[in-house]
Amino acid sequence: MQLGTRWTSGDEPPRSVPPALRGEIEAVDATIPADQLGQPRPRWTMTWLEGRPIAELDTGIIVSLDENGEAFARNDPEDGFG
Repeated sequence: MQLGTRWTSGDEPPRSVPPALRGEIEAVDATIPADQLGQPRPRWTMTWLEGRPIAELDTGIIVSLDENGEAFARNDPEDGFG
């Protein structure tokens, strides 16, 4: 696994985030309330696993590519949210 970068949800993703993931990341960000009772917005972590990009939000939501190169979001089953 290769570590990529981190950024706050709702902010513009860094240039290193592949265009194929950006739309799905933006869709996930749109579901997060702007004001979370004074709590900071969660952060994304971009990594590469076996050459494939993976963006994971602190809440356990993961955005990755399927076998056809289409982005999809899922919950990490080990995070307690799924």
